[in-house]
Amino acid sequence: MIRVAVDAMGGDRAPQAEVAGASDALATLPDDFLIQLVGRTQVIEAELAKHPKIDRSRLEVHEAADVIGMGEKPLAAVRRKPESSIVRGLTLQKAGGSDAFVSAGNTGAVLAGSTLLLGLHHGVDRATVAALFPTGGAPTLVLDGGANVDCSARELVGFAYLGSVYMRDLMGRPDPVVGLLNIGEEEEKGGAVVREVHQLLKQAPRINYAGNIEGRDILPGPWQRVPVDVVVCDGFVGNIVLKFYEAAGRLFVGLLKDSVPDIFERPAPAISRLVRLLDYSEYGGAPLLGIRGVSIICHGSSSANAIKNAIRVAVQASRSGLSQHIGAEFAQREAAAQS
Repeated sequence: MIRVAVDAMGGDRAPQAEVAGASDALATLPDDFLIQLVGRTQVIEAELAKHPKIDRSRLEVHEAADVIGMGEKPLAAVRRKPESSIVRGLTLQKAGGSDAFVSAGNTGAVLAGSTLLLGLHHGVDRATVAALFPTGGAPTLVLDGGANVDCSARELVGFAYLGSVYMRDLMGRPDPVVGLLNIGEEEEKGGAVVREVHQLLKQAPRINYAGNIEGRDILPGPWQRVPVDVVVCDGFVGNIVLKFYEAAGRLFVGLLKDSVPDIFERPAPAISRLVRLLDYSEYGGAPLLGIRGVSIICHGSSSANAIKNAIRVAVQASRSGLSQHIGAEFAQREAAAQS
């Protein structure tokens, strides 16, 4: 049975969202996993009391007396607070007592803790946050989503490999197309690092590279020059694009409500589907790719539905052997580079 440790103290709505999300996950998802709520036991138990129907046979509570705040310096906090819910949850996986970790807490602390405690696969220079963007059809993966602001050319090429493995394993796309986010499609566009990445990706084995793409190419439509599955960029650009996309979705839904106030009360399956497509909570969390294990980073304001779906992603990643496949991909890449 897959064991998913959930940081019950992370996020703006903790522990209410985490406990409610765990309850929903146990009630609605396949029963081949159990949940380990990590945090202050007394606080967690008080919240669990509000969910009397929760399946306690598939639920564990693990004590973590401390919490890493959103404003703390990540690396220092991880080292200073070994009894925090983030460190305890990751340590549980390191010790073999868990298979995956989910947190809506301090993103930098989850990144630092995952890198320090679980380690990176050989050949991976940096772990990356892989964010799925909802579209009218199949979602697009954008990485990095905000973990790495400054990236080298080698690191960005590594992101292309990490994203390709993810799309094959979890999204069922056997030959995912990779695009490099730039200010134009021409070879001479972009800064020195992006131009170097473009040349490296053109020669990269086992990467289906489509070339430079622009922001309009991320989402499908008549404006899209080439369909892509994986979009590579540094975390500075990726996080801006991600936050803008979230805001645009909220704006669109708000405009619909203003124009047709009762539109979401009508029995229209198409409208419900549209709202779900634009709702980030349906996609749960973003996996941290490149680490030796499974770590899922959620939005700080994650709802119970987002936590539930993050647990679903964690189970899928564990079941598919995503981490092991990434290790094998980079081992093959390193061997090819040395031959």
